Formats: sequence, C-alpha cells, structure tokens
Amino acid sequence: MPMLKLATRTEYHTLLDAAALKQADDSAAIIYVETDQPDIVITRAAFRREVRRYAAALKHLGVKPRDLIIVAHVQNLESIYLFWGAMLVGAIPSMFPTLTEKLDPQIYMRNMGELVRLSGVRAVLTTDEFAPTLGAAVDCPVYGSDHLRGLIPAEDVASFEQHTPAADEIAFLQHSSGTTGLQKGVALSHQAVLNQIASYSDALALRADDVVVSWLPLYHDMGLIAGFLMPLIQGVPLVLMSPFDWVRRPALLFRAIHAHKGTLCWLPNFAYNHCARRVRSRDIEGLSLASMRAFINCSEPVRHDSHQLFLERFAPLGVREDMLAVSYAMAENTFAVTQTPPNQSARRDIVDGLALDEARHAAPVAPDHPHARVMVSCGVSIPHTEVRVAAEDGAFLEERHVGELVIRSDCMLSGYYKRPDLDPFRDGWYFTGDMGYMADGEVYVIGRKKDLIINAGKNVYPQDIEAIINTVDGVHPGRAVVFGVPDEREGTELIAAVAEVDTDDPAARKQISQAIRQAVASQTTVTLSYVHLVGDKWLIKTS
Repeated sequence: MPMLKLATRTEYHTLLDAAALKQADDSAAIIYVETDQPDIVITRAAFRREVRRYAAALKHLGVKPRDLIIVAHVQNLESIYLFWGAMLVGAIPSMFPTLTEKLDPQIYMRNMGELVRLSGVRAVLTTDEFAPTLGAAVDCPVYGSDHLRGLIPAEDVASFEQHTPAADEIAFLQHSSGTTGLQKGVALSHQAVLNQIASYSDALALRADDVVVSWLPLYHDMGLIAGFLMPLIQGVPLVLMSPFDWVRRPALLFRAIHAHKGTLCWLPNFAYNHCARRVRSRDIEGLSLASMRAFINCSEPVRHDSHQLFLERFAPLGVREDMLAVSYAMAENTFAVTQTPPNQSARRDIVDGLALDEARHAAPVAPDHPHARVMVSCGVSIPHTEVRVAAEDGAFLEERHVGELVIRSDCMLSGYYKRPDLDPFRDGWYFTGDMGYMADGEVYVIGRKKDLIINAGKNVYPQDIEAIINTVDGVHPGRAVVFGVPDEREGTELIAAVAEVDTDDPAARKQISQAIRQAVASQTTVTLSYVHLVGDKWLIKTS
C-alpha cells in the first residue's frame, strides 16, 4: 500500500488502514528507548499482535463501538497498544496524563471524576498500580494494563474480529491545550485525521526513509499526531521515549537520533533552550545529528534567540539553520495548520515592537531600530487549510495587521464531544483565540487572546515574557508563569512572574531575580512589577 499523500488519499478509508496494522512484517514500527536500557524494537507484526490482544480483552469486557475509553497510563508501549486496541473494537479512545508529582492529586481526581460523569466514560485504562486508587475516585470500571493483557489466551486472539468503522465516525478525542478535566473533548473523525496526515505529509515531503524521533507526551496534539499516529499510519519508524526521561536527560534525544538516523523531530520552543543549556558535552561526544531533515518548533510562540542558541550549541554535531522549521498547530484542526517548507529556514520578520504592542501593526524596520523585534514565521498553510486574520467584529484584516487567527479546512473537528452548547464555527471559520498577523502569505503567531495583559496601553502576551525568563540561567526551562495583576491605583494591569529555580540560596535567588528583570526590560517595552522565585515542583499543572 502506498504512503498516504494527497495523490493516494482515496486508497485510505479509516485509521485502521495504518501500515503498522496492515503490513504485518518484520519492519520496525516502534523503537522504544530508555536511559541505560537496551532499545526495544517492536516490529509491525508484533505491534499488530499486541494491539489485537488488547482489543480482544476490551471486547471480552463488553466494550462496544462508540464507547468512550480513557487511557490514563504512563507513556510506554502498553499505553500505545491500549489506544489502538480501543480503536480496533470501534471504541473512542482518548489519551489523558496519569497522576505524577507535577500534578495536584485532588485536582486530578476531581477532574477525572467530572470527565467520567459528564462524558459518559465506559472505562479507564491505566497501570495496575494506579488502578485501585483511580477506581475509588470515578464511577466507571478502571482496568490495569497487565490485568487486561492476561484476560484472553493467545489462541482466542486469532478469532477476534475488528470493527469496521465508517469514515465519518469519531476515531478518537483529543483535548485543547489548557483545558482541565477534559471538558472540551475535540472529536476527530477517521476522515478528518486521514485528510490531515495526507496534507501534512505533502507539506513535509514525507519519505519512506524518514525516521520520527519523539519524547512528546501523547495526550498533547503534537505528540499524538506528529509523534505517534502519523509515523504508524505511514509506516515510517517511530523512535519513542518517555518525556520524563528526556527532561531529566535531554541528551537521550540526540543519542536516539544518532543511533537510528532520525530525520524528523517536533519540539516546543522551551526544549531548544533546555537542550542547549542542559545537555553536557561529554554526553554527546561523538554523536552526529546530520541525518536530520527538520527540528520543527511547535505549540508555543517561536523565539529567534531560542533557535540561535540551539544552532550555535549543536552546529558541531551537524545542525544547520535550514533544519530549524516551524509549524502552527492545534487540536481542533487535528494538528498542523502551517509548516515551514522543507529545506528552508524559518523566515524572520523584523518589526517595530512598540507599534506591534500599541498599534497592533507589524511594521518592518531595520535590525538596528531601537524597538526592533524579531518575529519568526510559522510558515505557509498546509494544503486544504486556509488561514485569515480577523478583527474583533469578524472582518478580515489586511496583511501586517494583528488580529485573531481564523481557519477552515477539511481536517477540522466534528465538534466538542457531548457539548452541543458549544459551536466551534462562525460562518464556516474556526476562531482560534490566537493573535497574530500574516506577511507575504506566511503566518506569525504572537500569543493567546484570552491571556492578553493590558499594561499601560500595551498589549503584552505572557508567552513572550515567559520565553525570555526561560532563557535566564538558573530558571527551569518551561517552568515560568506570567500573569496580569489589576492595580486600581495605577489604573492598569501590572505584570507578575513566578519561576522555578534550582537554588535555595537567598543571594543566588536575588541575582536570578535581577537577571529576570533585566532580561525582560532589555528585550521588551515593559517591566516586571513582581518576580517570585520558587523551588522545584512548586508550580502545579492542572492539565
């Protein structure tokens, strides 16, 4: 069966036409890597066998087509088999993070309980260790993966008959970034996901000899689609690792790329800083990253200085500027909206930062302009996806005017699961809540509309300030939060920042706090009114 591209789209009917399921041979489907452990190679034949085993067990338990199944498991091979096994019986799987030390236990259990109640969850699949605890908090069956696997003898798996879904049936749910309790489950049909993968594969010029390397969590659209479903559907090897393993030992990513000749890797912006600052030289000695076609920056506003830091640090390993690509993506469009064309570096747009903040206009200026700000393009729209910029009243704006990004495509969500009160479309367009502008047909993202801080008449996007803070030595990358604090006396919103740091030493913390203030002041037109430093694991995430 040929790879899924726009030219071959009609040969694929559902996600169950995936190469990893259809072509049961000895080619590698997944290579799972762990620090100080031998790689685990799962062939397509083994992948199909394990998925069918879990599917047969779910069917034995009475799981039926269109039942909602939550996979709240650690990121390992079992979670992957569970997800695909649920689809094989026609159920609707959804990845959800398991409880970790970064999550508040009470909030997690409350959100899971609400999810089960509001969405009519049929069952939750998790680890055998966590199943009893979670089972006491939700009103549906909770099964451990080892327990499931042992339910059905191997000989009975052979007689399992998979469900044959219609193209417009919901394949799975994913959830918009920032939601808690999964109240807004993004329902995606088989047809929409296949349309996305066909268009995105064309935009990437995906090849049969590509190798995807990923540490991304599978409950996030970037990890779920680019770092999981796309390679398995297309039949290109997926080299996968735990996000917790990567955070602790980021050199693991580079060792995996070197060992398996990786070509494509998706990363959020903070990861470029994390790798550049945390990877030790001795851990990458003798490695080569020259096999890579693209490191694709996605899910956060992109910063030019993060790319430059990464490039300067890893150029000796073979990283080139034309490897540093960008994609703008969201769950509601399945994944990608835009993509930097292959073999091109992301375009940079130097604009007047003051005009951008105050007049909402991206006016080009010289690099030495006193308010020069470098914006990084997210690329052009992928095939069959349109992007426009809208004003508050919904009217479309001309290029270089800042407004809300709106999209329409053939890979949009069917709707929000069991939320008929939420209509995601206005006149056929999806209003993203992201602010940005277009220039020469390319998309530039500034930040989230709902997170906007109005400081002394300036539009301040927290993500921009957080990205700057993440570059300060001593701050845990990705562990900074910026928000507005209303101040009646000043008649505006003041800007506050909270960041996790490595040290408890008061003098060192004072120095880091000063460095944060100086970095923000020197790179923006605003100042921080409050900086509060906290220890490791202090910031609690609720989604």
